[in-house]
Parts: sequence; structure tokens; C-alpha cells
Amino acid sequence: MSKLKFGIIGYGFMGHEHYNMLSTFDEIEVAAVCDTNPEQVKDAPEGVKVYEDAAELLKDETIHTVIISTPNPSHLEMVKLAAAAKKHIICEKPAAMSVAEFDEMVQVTKEAGVLFTIHHQRRWDKDYRIMKEVYDKHMVGDVYLIKSQLYGVNGNMHDWHVFPEMGGGMLYDWGVHLIDQILNMVDSEVDSIFADVQNVINEKVDDYFKIIFKFKNKVTAEIELGTYYLTPKRAWFVGGNGGSAIIDGFAGEGTIVHTKHLLENVPGKITMTAAGPTRSFGPPEPGLLYEEPLPEVNVSHRNYFEHYLKAVEGKEELRIQSHQVRRVLCAMDAIRESARTGEAIHLER
Repeated sequence: MSKLKFGIIGYGFMGHEHYNMLSTFDEIEVAAVCDTNPEQVKDAPEGVKVYEDAAELLKDETIHTVIISTPNPSHLEMVKLAAAAKKHIICEKPAAMSVAEFDEMVQVTKEAGVLFTIHHQRRWDKDYRIMKEVYDKHMVGDVYLIKSQLYGVNGNMHDWHVFPEMGGGMLYDWGVHLIDQILNMVDSEVDSIFADVQNVINEKVDDYFKIIFKFKNKVTAEIELGTYYLTPKRAWFVGGNGGSAIIDGFAGEGTIVHTKHLLENVPGKITMTAAGPTRSFGPPEPGLLYEEPLPEVNVSHRNYFEHYLKAVEGKEELRIQSHQVRRVLCAMDAIRESARTGEAIHLER
């Protein structure tokens, strides 16, 4: 297959990251980059065409695929322009500012006959894929609880992410990825969503949230993110009736813990702890618990584009499907409504 020529619309932080990633592929050539801010394109690599107007980049008939990495509110306009120019489209997340906007994107790209997908590359995070395999293979039995936690220390948002009208805040940022991961992991419809969303030190946009999903298959999933925890952490817990799995860190370090047997009843012997006497939460008897390693996975964000190339060749479907993206946006609507009302949102309503 001859090299596919890509154009990058929006050459800020993510635009540069896309260039760096695409440059690792022999099958891809980044032919052009575009940004309305001349400062952003000053370091464009030699031989790459530079534009300040997306419409001008889209006139290049040799460009096969465009990556849209502009601020969130501009995604709809950019998708419509690219579809009209008959370019295949990879759009940064969040795909749109509303479900209605996303539906319009899907419609215009379908009518234009172009591929349209969203850059949910964190489906190939190592920590996530390990826990997805634990879940898929029932390595801790029937799962009842999944916890996904991300804590940071920097606190403040950055750049245009401080403005709510630009789709700022953490729910639109990391939240989209963490929600997509959970919805892609649990093979069930969502029954209800409860959310607490707060502005801790950012005046206008959210920097903390806790989201609780209750799925119809009886799995409960909890996502918690805070930018001002001052105890940085990326952690997972998956609990089942046959064990527990934990991860500490993006590298996926952790373990699976099992018990050799369940107690038929709580023993009568009282254990003294720092919190006083207890029977249910005393230390386990020696040898009762044992560990096994987490499954090994070999993934990277490069896999996202590897699968995209296969979809272009017709060897497989796009891995990030429109109905999956729409489900994330619908969940975000329910999250905002729950945070506003303080009540769980039952999706069948």
C-alpha cells in the first residue's frame, strides 16, 4: 500500500503528539499541518506544508485522512468541512459538545461516504487492558465492583481548558477517557448513574468528580478523579466472588489475590486491633490468602493507528464505533444531570 497522506488540523499540544506518533509509521506521511496561531506551526518539520486556514489544507487532493485536534467547540465545524472535502476523519475527544452535535457529525460523514472515528487511544492503556482481561476472563470470578482512580497534584487547568464555553474541565478531558474505558469493559447496559462533580480550586470548571455506574448485570463501577489530591495515584480495583485484582500505576503493576477457602462463619475468637476488638476484620490466618500475577499484555497507543490502517484497507471495522462514542456522550449528559440534582439518573427514563 502506498503511503497515506495525513493532514493535522490544530497543531498545538495534541497536534504535535499526533505528528510524533504518525512519524513512526512507514505507511503514513504527514503532508500538512494547520493552526490559526502562527506560533504553533513555527516548528513544523521541513517538507510539511503549513496552513493557517483549514479550508486551504482541505483543498489538497492528495491528503487522505485529517486529524482534528482543535479546541472542543470547533469539532463540528471542522468535521463538516472535512466531510465536504471527502477526507476521512479522526477527531479528538470529546467528539462533540452535545449528543445532537455528534449525531450531526455522524450524518454528514455518512452522507459523504468517509470514515469517521474518534481518538480514544486510552483503550490501549496498559493498566486498563490488564484489568479488562481480568474482567473478560473471569480471573476473579463474577465481578461485583470496579474502581478506577486518578489523582493529581497540579490542581489548575491549563490553556483553553479553564473556560467552560470551550468544553473545559476534567470531565471533558480525562473524564471522557475513563468513562469510555468502563463502558467498553463492562458488557452490560447501564441501569443508573450517580455523580458528584465539583470545582475545588478552579472557579469555573470541574477538577474533581466521582461517578458511580450501576449496570444491569449487577456490576458497580466507580470512577474518581481529582487534580488536587496532592497524593498522585493511578489505581484500579476489581472485586469478584473469586478474588480481587489491584493495580497501582499506569505501568500496570499489581496482583490478583485469592483465598484458599471461605469461612463458614465468623470465628468466636476476638482479635484486638488498634481500633479495638473485632471478629470480622481481624488479620487473616497465616497462609489463607495467596497471590497470582496479573495477565501480561502488550499494548501501546500506537495500536490505535495500526487498527485504523487495517480499517482503511478493509481488513477490519473501525475499533472506535460511532454508537460507542454516542454512548459516552449520553452518559456525560446523565452525569451532569445527576451532579445538578444530587440524584441518581435511571437511564430507562
